[in-house]
Amino acid sequence: MTPGTRKVAVVGAALADCGRVDDATPYTLHAQAARRALADAGLDRARVDGFASAGLGTLAPVEVAEYLGLRPTWVDSTSVGGSTWEVMAAHAADAIAVGHANAVLLVYGSTARADIRAGRRTGDLSFGARGPLQFEVPYGHTLIAKYAMAARRHMIEYGTTIEQLAQVAVQARANAALNPEAMFRDPVTVDEVAAGPLIADPFTKLHCCLRSDGGAAVLLAAEEYVRDCRTAPVWVLGTGEHVSHATMSEWPDFTVSPAAVSGALAFERAGVRPSEIDFAEIYDAFTYMTLVTLEDLGFCAKGEGGAFVEKGRLLVRGGDLPVNTDGGGLSAQHPGMRGLFLLVEAVRQLRGEAGERQVRTRDGLPPRLGVASGTGGWFCSSGTVVLGRE
Repeated sequence: MTPGTRKVAVVGAALADCGRVDDATPYTLHAQAARRALADAGLDRARVDGFASAGLGTLAPVEVAEYLGLRPTWVDSTSVGGSTWEVMAAHAADAIAVGHANAVLLVYGSTARADIRAGRRTGDLSFGARGPLQFEVPYGHTLIAKYAMAARRHMIEYGTTIEQLAQVAVQARANAALNPEAMFRDPVTVDEVAAGPLIADPFTKLHCCLRSDGGAAVLLAAEEYVRDCRTAPVWVLGTGEHVSHATMSEWPDFTVSPAAVSGALAFERAGVRPSEIDFAEIYDAFTYMTLVTLEDLGFCAKGEGGAFVEKGRLLVRGGDLPVNTDGGGLSAQHPGMRGLFLLVEAVRQLRGEAGERQVRTRDGLPPRLGVASGTGGWFCSSGTVVLGRE
């Protein structure tokens, strides 16, 4: 942070009910997550003067704030896909640091799975056909196909194999097995990933995230609020954000994600190196996202992601760099824009509250530094947040 400004901490973090939730509305899940995050922090709702939300309501976040009984004097409705919540956290931290807000609540909830089952909506094949996207839609270029094309480019450029990509799914499931809140916990093998139905070449079903219901909330507050909280603070050390492209034709290199920029900014501002990070929470709508983001955050060199992931490095138990410690979007939950879940899991890990899936340093203590990096669209945007405990 700039000298003379306030330090910012995450003081509350919680999930709403997740997985299969057939008897709730998205508003219910927003409220549930918000109440739990405030209870986690031990702060009264009246002290919240900032609010950030996206994806629900005609006037997001106005409708959600009203539903929660909040009247904030600082708001953010930035919507850049899955990276929304890391970008919002960056904005909130900046606002708190300079005194424009004192306590900012970030909240999300979705019944994406239940809505499809009830026939209230269909699956998303694309994001529409207006603006620049009109030049791609006639060719049947679906959302999943865009990720698949990028993965195939990496395979051609660097020799990355489908088995290496499958290892991401296998290790995510192994981490999910340690998480009682994960939607899928049974082990899977590389062969089982390969044998699944093809969704978009080269992705089979288990290369793709699940669809769930769920919600999450995070409360950020100024350093002087920390003494009034019941939880140990998790400090926001550095953030970065970046947007890359909207159409695939404007993406300079399919093998480089916007995390290459947002990550470098976050690490520089935090004053830490990737080698110092104890664990990473990475947006994983598809296995390739994890692999390429690991490269772009600097955990391995460009083109070496396949070799990096195939050796079990992502595992909570025995991994050099535990990644998506809750099981991620591939196995734990993925109710649409999952970026806020990354922050909740990172906070739990840094507090030492993750139960069986708790990451430990070599001295047996909870981790000291973690990173959450969200990706939006089809690698269109990225937000990265470096977090640490005292």
